[in-house]
Amino acid sequence: MIATPFDRKFPQSMRAITERAESVKGIALPNSIVRMAPLRGSMLAIFSQAPGIVMFLRSLPVAFLILTSATAAEPTARVLESHGYSQAIEIRLEKTKVVLCPQVGGRVLEFSQNGTDALWFDPAEKERKPGKPGPASAGRFDYGPELTVTAHPKAWAGEWTAEISRAGTVKMTSPKEDAGIQLAREFRLVRHGESVGLACTQTMTNTGTAIREVCHWGRSFSPGGGICIVPIGDRASRFPSKYAMYEESAIINVKAADENIRERDGCLEILAPPRKPKLGFDSYAGWLGYVMPNGMMFVKRFATYPDRVYNEAAGLTLSVWYPTGPRIELEPIGPRERLKVGESASFTETWWLLPQPFPKDGERLNLKAIAERVSKETIAVP
Repeated sequence: MIATPFDRKFPQSMRAITERAESVKGIALPNSIVRMAPLRGSMLAIFSQAPGIVMFLRSLPVAFLILTSATAAEPTARVLESHGYSQAIEIRLEKTKVVLCPQVGGRVLEFSQNGTDALWFDPAEKERKPGKPGPASAGRFDYGPELTVTAHPKAWAGEWTAEISRAGTVKMTSPKEDAGIQLAREFRLVRHGESVGLACTQTMTNTGTAIREVCHWGRSFSPGGGICIVPIGDRASRFPSKYAMYEESAIINVKAADENIRERDGCLEILAPPRKPKLGFDSYAGWLGYVMPNGMMFVKRFATYPDRVYNEAAGLTLSVWYPTGPRIELEPIGPRERLKVGESASFTETWWLLPQPFPKDGERLNLKAIAERVSKETIAVP
């Protein structure tokens, strides 16, 4: 179910304008035009499609005309069919596009700039049969700790409700289930200089009957074949190799060595799939970069808390799963949240796409320049 702003009470001024429009030359506006107006960014463009309304537009106060034209530069949202889903939601701002999926798991299906997508979408999703389990790819979120969390299939892949606000913000809410944690995710496009990013806030609420200890867990897929950059930060790592590698039988190896992982210029570079795909990090730098072969860099910014407990098994702030194949999983992890019944806690990842040429054979990325760009051209939304 998707709610729009017009499913709630009209502001009086807007109601008066609409009533006046409906009375012009005795022409009634179709309900669909009125209801979708705030989702298209400009009432002028929509009204002008209806015969007899042009004269009414000319009679509107100048201030109203200025207001409607100004909103053209603000985010717009609409419901559409996309990626094989009939009730997807698209948010746009200038060259940045986001597609959300409330029908399965409250995910991000696309985060693109100029048509270049940061996410890996499994084509098998388009063959999904209603009522039957299928793959859930692209911009996924979850909660942990991974090894001890109660199973929550409805939050992971169930049908969520969605609400679109006037500002182009979309909120999706998971169904309640026996696991005792209900999730809400809010998505909004944000500006920083010439860049447009996506703020993704997940709120975890204890709807059960006992205290729950949980943590945020980002689990988005991006296309494989790229180079992952993890800044070490200014705090000493607990791991001798500055990362942990998950071996067989849940063994966590903190003295691992791998030819596809190297330390350089204050960062760890994962150049290709390592010997074992799951890696963990205890960096407090608060960002992760992934340089893709398509000439873009996907950046995730997030808050870190050095004085708080991180309740993943190895105390991780970040994980990367990089198997051989078409995808990589980029996983910011939040601190432990000890929630009493009825309490909530939130965590925000802010996503950015920056142009970044992929290095040719024999070339190296300029990691210092990349770190400076991340600092200047992106922000972590609180």
